[in-house]
Amino acid sequence: MSKCFSFSMMVFLSIHVISQSITISGKVVDVNNKHIPYAHITALSTKSTIVSNSSGIFSIDINQSDSLLISAVGYIRKEFIINGNKLKKLVFILEENNDLLNEMVISSTLELIEKKNSPIPIAVYSAKFLNTVPSPTLVDATNQIAGLRPQINCSVCNTGDIHINGMEGAYSMVVVDGMPIMGGLSTVYGLQGIPTSLIDQVEVIKGPASTIYGSEAMAGLINVVTKDVDCIPKLAFDFNLSSWGELQTSLSFKYLDNKKLKAFTAIDIFQYNNPIDNNNDNFTDLTLKKRYSIFNKLQFFSKKGQNPLNISIRFLNEDRWGGEMNWAPNDRGGNSVYGESILTNRFESSSFFQFPMLSPLKWQTSFSFHDQKSWYGKVYYRAKQLIGFSQLTFHKKIKLKHNFLSGLAIRYNNYNDNTPATLSSDSWWLPGLFFQDNFIINNNHKLLLGWRTDYHSKHGFIQSPRVNYQWDLTKNSTLRIGYGDGFRVVNVFTEDHAALTGSREVVFLEELKPEKSKNINITISNNWDNNYYNISVESSIFSSKFSNKIIPDFLTNDNQIIYSNLNGYALARGLSSEIFLKLKKMPLKFSLNGTLLDISSFEQEIGGGDFIKNIQLLAEKYSLKWTAYYSFEKWGLDINYAANNYGPIRLPLLENDFRREYSLPYTIHNLKLTKNFNRGWSTFIGVRNFTNFTPPDYSILRAFDPFDQQINDPINNPNGYTFDASYMYASFQGINFVFGGSIIF
Repeated sequence: MSKCFSFSMMVFLSIHVISQSITISGKVVDVNNKHIPYAHITALSTKSTIVSNSSGIFSIDINQSDSLLISAVGYIRKEFIINGNKLKKLVFILEENNDLLNEMVISSTLELIEKKNSPIPIAVYSAKFLNTVPSPTLVDATNQIAGLRPQINCSVCNTGDIHINGMEGAYSMVVVDGMPIMGGLSTVYGLQGIPTSLIDQVEVIKGPASTIYGSEAMAGLINVVTKDVDCIPKLAFDFNLSSWGELQTSLSFKYLDNKKLKAFTAIDIFQYNNPIDNNNDNFTDLTLKKRYSIFNKLQFFSKKGQNPLNISIRFLNEDRWGGEMNWAPNDRGGNSVYGESILTNRFESSSFFQFPMLSPLKWQTSFSFHDQKSWYGKVYYRAKQLIGFSQLTFHKKIKLKHNFLSGLAIRYNNYNDNTPATLSSDSWWLPGLFFQDNFIINNNHKLLLGWRTDYHSKHGFIQSPRVNYQWDLTKNSTLRIGYGDGFRVVNVFTEDHAALTGSREVVFLEELKPEKSKNINITISNNWDNNYYNISVESSIFSSKFSNKIIPDFLTNDNQIIYSNLNGYALARGLSSEIFLKLKKMPLKFSLNGTLLDISSFEQEIGGGDFIKNIQLLAEKYSLKWTAYYSFEKWGLDINYAANNYGPIRLPLLENDFRREYSLPYTIHNLKLTKNFNRGWSTFIGVRNFTNFTPPDYSILRAFDPFDQQINDPINNPNGYTFDASYMYASFQGINFVFGGSIIF
């Protein structure tokens, strides 16, 4: 499906003919003669790309008979054939993209491909869509995406991850600019450190992506695309202040911009130092934190100005704590005042280079180091993790029918902590070989075949096949069917925060084997477009069967969390549908998506008896999300309304627990009013959770005795309850007013 937009490029020419070369100078504007900043202009013969400035002005050297491909976020690409002998003032009219999703060129198979031509169903969400609700981090911004739910894993320190189709965050791979930087410890602790001000768009694949991306991509993939160096203004400042006292500021600036080197730096600061206890349990409702993040992106160009070397570097420092209201840093590790304190230092780097060959050969590499010092009451947890990755891919088109991709990849993981499970550092290598062929059968049928072979230094060879089929039923309707295998090598302590919080003992019944899955999904997409409206509908059905699944057992023993490979199998099944509507006669956009889930495990009784079904903890039965957007163009005002409704979620209970086994359905409502000024300046006011929903006050069990000093009191504790902070499904933060803005120079 295509978004419609309009775009005019007025090319005011200054021509310098040297041999076959000419210089084109021009300006990119829309149909209303408003300039389009940071449009990409590509000379198709040389693949040389430049970007227009903030006023839409550009200049590029091309051959006289060359063609220009012009694109911009929110606009359909337009190709224009240049004739050097007949150059005049030229105006190009393009249609504005009417879909709420950004359907520009996306990367679903490690190669650029349009969404409509991808056999793999993929959703692309623009930065504008992600900012429907004031969202200071990536975790918050994913709230409106169909099938995704930010899950808070701890009611004390508020760490969280992103669930895809009800499956825990550890089953989903988060990559930044295609690089597997987020994993292991950062699955829980790193995602909240990615500011939305740096995000250009987010690509989501719901379903296995192990064939291309390897381990951890069992449930799906989230690709965070950061802003290009050329699309960063000389200086930009963003801020966000809430009524709870949360303050986030972001400063980005371009400090190099020439033919050989381009670079920008972004500094993000988040602070919250205001303990609040609205539910009167003597525990902080919201974790206090100080976070500093520095992001730097550089591009080095060759003498010809083509195929730049891209390097990205990020450093993050965070100090967070939650617990009893009178906790102080000198209480770390003590047994008088309970608190959970996490100190994190993280370094990331990634690079990308495409060799100047007829058939592109690409090299990618990434490195991350995560250092964490944390105290959970009197329990001290120290962990370090180093992840290295490198990949070489080869892409070749054969006779316009076959789009062949192959690659060599290697991943190194070194993990060390102070738990009994890791008496010495745990290291492993994971080299892999993969290939895929995107075969165009005819105009209406496409077939993608892929295979990946990895060799784990501890678990041996692992195979991951993939088959995807696309059938264009009509001009406006597309059917996609996909099958794929997934695998995951786990470390419990890096991914499961519940294993450390509270007072439960962690027990391993066996050496954990890699999890494997077999997955199938069927998706149908429809689009209706006329002079009055544009409607897109995408519906899917999916099923995943897991073997060797690792499920924490909270129920067998109140004082333990027991880990083992499941003696049986697990299923993740569901239906989802999303609708996007844009009216053309008035500035109104609306979206609605819903998901039905059945996430269950089937464990065989001892001795080979029947299989017993268990509903997965912390997986919602259904979700319903909607957004509405209206623009008062005359006054430069935008109004956004967004809501998330979640059905019952099964929660971990103690024996004879008085608390509900399933949460009640709940809805979070949000409003945002934005005023846009000239030169890209804007300010907003808003309110999050304006119905003031919060979980039950008793979510933290025995908050008055966090060290279980009175656990054996038969009068006051006849059921033998322990302090428990794992009963958590939503934030304790109630209604929250926000104010912010963006200033661009």
